[in-house]
Amino acid sequence: MASLMTPGVYIEEKNAFPSSVVAVETAVPVFIGYTQIAERFGKSLINKPTRITSFAEFVANFGEGFNAKFTIAAADPAKPGETFMIDKKPYTVTINEKNTLYLFNSIRLFYANGGSNCYIVSVGTYGDKPDGVEIAGEDFFGSATKPNIFDLLKKEYEPTLVVIPDAIALGEAAYNTIYTKVLAHCQETQSRFGIFDLAQQGLTDTTEDVVKKFRDGIGINSLNYGAAYYPWLKTAIVQPSEVTFANLDDKVDLSTLLPEVNAQKIVTTFKAVATPDDDAKKNYHQSLKAASPTYTSIIEEIRSRLNEMPPSGAIAGLYTMVDNNRGVWKSPANVSINMVTAPAVNISHDEQKDLNVDVMAGKSINVIRPFPGIGVLVWGGRTLDGNSADWCYVNVRRTLIMIEQSIKLATRAYVFEPNDGTTWVTVKSMINNFLNNLWKQGALAGAAPEAAYDVQIGLGTTMTPQDILEGKMLITVKVAIVRPAEFIVITFQQQMQQS
Repeated sequence: MASLMTPGVYIEEKNAFPSSVVAVETAVPVFIGYTQIAERFGKSLINKPTRITSFAEFVANFGEGFNAKFTIAAADPAKPGETFMIDKKPYTVTINEKNTLYLFNSIRLFYANGGSNCYIVSVGTYGDKPDGVEIAGEDFFGSATKPNIFDLLKKEYEPTLVVIPDAIALGEAAYNTIYTKVLAHCQETQSRFGIFDLAQQGLTDTTEDVVKKFRDGIGINSLNYGAAYYPWLKTAIVQPSEVTFANLDDKVDLSTLLPEVNAQKIVTTFKAVATPDDDAKKNYHQSLKAASPTYTSIIEEIRSRLNEMPPSGAIAGLYTMVDNNRGVWKSPANVSINMVTAPAVNISHDEQKDLNVDVMAGKSINVIRPFPGIGVLVWGGRTLDGNSADWCYVNVRRTLIMIEQSIKLATRAYVFEPNDGTTWVTVKSMINNFLNNLWKQGALAGAAPEAAYDVQIGLGTTMTPQDILEGKMLITVKVAIVRPAEFIVITFQQQMQQS
């Protein structure tokens, strides 16, 4: 109020409306892994969480995908594996060591399935490492010379999902070394949720073996802060134009491998060129495709291997799409996945029983299944804490994270305000308005607002005189979050003829 010393008319404005709670973003994943480059405006982005809004921005700052190399060899009958025929003889295609990296194509799957804003944390670059990158756990959780990525992420408030597609290249070693730390990080921040992959299932592996190793390795701590998806996906994300002879190991001699005479002449002519330029390489590739069906089949075999991807990137995109179209309270299940031709393993209805419901420890695994005439659908919506009545569903866990963080940010304005009835009424009204809007949108269950939520604050209700003396304002919020109809049972019964 102005000092009333001089006669006159004074104007004093007062706020008529209480502060409001604004819902925080719910689907902002942070992708952690290896990139070709990590630079913006001449400054390094290594180990720096960087916000991007499009795939074009990702390419501008972090580059293209890794040019993986493959070796082709005659099939060994003693070692089972996927084979293809060259001149009526079985051969195998094997990716070179340190060439397995998934972040770039996972980002492409993310944007193909509805992805939007996200964060990228590059833990290393491969642009200067043509022989590949050795994935190490210390790149993610730190060492004496490297920072702990999860400590850095604590300073970022926006990310709500954690995705580490490159980690699964470690196979089963990723579970206990990296995934458990992601779960611990999400529980510590109370604002994030982890999306996990299972190891790729080999020809000699069974689903039971793959699932058992995951459940044994993931432990029992903080399970309600993550969800696992299985199996891997056969995608169409890598286009035919992206795979050429450059994806063959230098040891592969096409002149002896290709049976076509014209193709052998083309290879011999190309080898005679001392330093072929880009145009010469492009013409060489096109000439081989035209002259050699065998070369084309080799390229397609390599492309099919590159297109088999862990599902976490696509799932992060689906989370974003469902959140934007329906809301975080809608279960991210019974939705189709774009750019996917089929799951790598076809899980049946009966086989899914033990994956969806783990009687022993509750470590549910969400299955991705094909449905004729419909497509490839995410057919599960449970967290890893699948036996918990409170936290078994992904949408329940993530909705409560959104409510908690939204109210937390809004109530910061009242820190050090008078801890009295006036403040209590204002805070309660603010939270009630927020929850009422959620109820109207369908996030909370109940025929009336009183049945959907309850907010309590005040002396004798949530606080004692001692609490007020100690500077504590205690608020109790109860919410009835909508839960998915996971099992629909229709009962049929015959009745007697009535007339």
